[in-house]
Amino acid sequence: MGKLGVTEIVLILVIVLLFFGGKKIPELMKGLGKGVKEFKDASKGEEGSTSTEIKASDDK
Repeated sequence: MGKLGVTEIVLILVIVLLFFGGKKIPELMKGLGKGVKEFKDASKGEEGSTSTEIKASDDK
């Protein structure tokens, strides 16, 4: 599988528009954005706890 070209991206967007309709797309993007934000927040929180545990074990 190669890289997506402009034609392929436009085709995918048209299919998504037909499948979900124009009114649903903003709701889907909003939900997707919230999901990505929550994932980033969770991964940052996990990074912080891991580095704290590493520092604590180094101090012993």
